[in-house]
Amino acid sequence: MLTHFGEGIWCDAGPVRIVGMPLTSAMTVLRVGPGLLVHSPLPLSAERRAAVEALGPVTHLYAPNTFHHRWLGEWSQAFPKARVHAPAALAKRRPDLRIDRHHDSEPEPAFATVLDEVPIAGFLLKETALVYRPARAAVVADLVHNIGRPSDRWTKIYSSLMGFYDRVALSRVIRWTAFYDRGAARRSIDALLGHDFDALIVGHGAALASGGRTALTAALSFLPAAAVPRLPARAKESRFLSPKPCG
Repeated sequence: MLTHFGEGIWCDAGPVRIVGMPLTSAMTVLRVGPGLLVHSPLPLSAERRAAVEALGPVTHLYAPNTFHHRWLGEWSQAFPKARVHAPAALAKRRPDLRIDRHHDSEPEPAFATVLDEVPIAGFLLKETALVYRPARAAVVADLVHNIGRPSDRWTKIYSSLMGFYDRVALSRVIRWTAFYDRGAARRSIDALLGHDFDALIVGHGAALASGGRTALTAALSFLPAAAVPRLPARAKESRFLSPKPCG
């Protein structure tokens, strides 16, 4: 169900399975000018489409990284006039997708007054975080999780072992394998924390209406202020990171 989160922001969530764990994947709708940006779209049901269209026209579709894109195609077909934004690396994984702009290309004029894009360098998932100025909210996908205390036994076991049960944190698997240049990643995180935000919306789990900056700072404190690359600069995706999309 699409719910109001803050000024110009609405959130929705749908079920997904990741390494056998039943979790939720988040979709965020942002008001950008006269239209809407749909970040990490969920399945386009009739009810979800009606709820979004009741807010205004869909003008932008946003894949935040190379893992949150599963339903982007059906949204781009339903809204052919919407600009599709995605990391350049997604084009190889999803040749079926129409991508109008890569995150690392020229700035998007429509975002200039309301939205800041912060690419996370040295990160295999090629994620770009967003900071939505009207609501002072950061929107991320797989940079941190906040799944709380799930009742599913396997999810509880796995998330406890991986360090993200009942806390805002990043899975140890991603911490160990997804950062090929921790120094560059640290600089990107510092750039993100340099923006003015308090709320935090994550790709898997509950959003934080306040305290998001503090939570993000603590969760990513494992990235040192100065570091040497963990993997070669031309690193490929780790075999521990499934190529399957997670949202």
